Amino acid sequence: MSRRASSKVSLIKIAVALLLLCAALGGGHYFIGRVNDPYRTLQPLDVAAYYENANSLRGNVYKVDAKVLNLLVWSPPKGRLFSIDVETRNGSSPVGVLVPTTFNSVNLQKGQSFSFKLEVGADGLLTVKDLQKK
Repeated sequence: MSRRASSKVSLIKIAVALLLLCAALGGGHYFIGRVNDPYRTLQPLDVAAYYENANSLRGNVYKVDAKVLNLLVWSPPKGRLFSIDVETRNGSSPVGVLVPTTFNSVNLQKGQSFSFKLEVGADGLLTVKDLQKK
């Protein structure tokens, strides 16, 4: 009588396959996150440079990922002035941004996270050009 050949899958092959699967899933998640960032081509705002001399940044457009802290002022013709908490390498820093009346339909509430496209105005004030809720 002939014997049956038995093929056993080694634990090393299973472990390597699982590691490759995890690496592929992680890479896919990272890639999709980068592609879905609408402001990926913009430079992040250097908050320290903004605090030091906002006039040197006039006219430039930046991206910021931040959490809404408080509504500071509301003006019907100009819009709403919010303080936002910007994440930096050294922690977080509060910054004031003007949300124009074109974004009145967007409900910004304390604690919500947003991605902002900001322009530094002639007076050094950060003005929102676009925003996306995170």
